[in-house]
Amino acid sequence: MKQKFITLAALLFLALGLAAAQAGEITPAGRHLAETLEAMHVEQFWLAGYHVDWRTGVSNGRTLQTTNGHTHCSAFAAAAAEKLGVYLLHPPEHSATLLANAQQDWLRGSGTNQGWRSVVTPLEAQRLANQGNLVVVTFKNSDPRVAGHIAIVRPSTKSGAEVLAEGPQIIQAGRHNYVSTSAREGFKNHPGAFENHQLLYFVHLLPPPSMAAQ
Repeated sequence: MKQKFITLAALLFLALGLAAAQAGEITPAGRHLAETLEAMHVEQFWLAGYHVDWRTGVSNGRTLQTTNGHTHCSAFAAAAAEKLGVYLLHPPEHSATLLANAQQDWLRGSGTNQGWRSVVTPLEAQRLANQGNLVVVTFKNSDPRVAGHIAIVRPSTKSGAEVLAEGPQIIQAGRHNYVSTSAREGFKNHPGAFENHQLLYFVHLLPPPSMAAQ
C-alpha cells in the first residue's frame, strides 16, 4: 500500500512538472499571435497623458489634464481584439473613462454571449495564449471612481514556475507601455491586485491563422 502511494505521488509530481514545462511551449498559431500584437507598436502609440484614437493609438498632440495622466490600456486591448476579429467593449458603446472596469463587467456578462469565457488559472491563461488564442487579464477597481486595468496575455516561453511566481507574460498600454512584461509588473500600479489574486482572466478562442485569412 505504501509503495502504491509513493507511485501515485510520483506520477502526480511528474504530471505537474510536465504541465509546468509545457507552459512555455509556443505553437505556430502562438507565434503568429505574438507577431500580430508586436506589429501594433504599443510602446510608440497609446501613450499615457495624450488624446489618442482608440483604434490606432495615434495622438492628436493634445494632452489630457489629469492627476496621474490618462492611460489607454482598455483602448489598446479593444484595438488588439478588433484586429484579431473579436469584439471587446469599446467606445462609443462605453466612454473611454473607466472603460477597463466596464470591460471586466462586460466580459463576465454580455461577453459570454460573444465567445468569451473565464479562465481559472494563470497557467491556463498562458497556455491558451501560447496556442494562439486571445487572452486578457483584468482588474476592476473596488472604487467605482478609480480606473482599473486590462492587458493582453502574450505568448511566452517562461516556465510554469515563473508563471506562478510573476504571472503570465503580457503586452499592455498603461502608465508605462510594454511590448512584453509580467502581469506582476504590469499591474504594480494597483497595489495588492496581483498579490491578492484579484486579477481575472478571459479567453476568446481564435481560428488558426490560415483559416482566419480565408
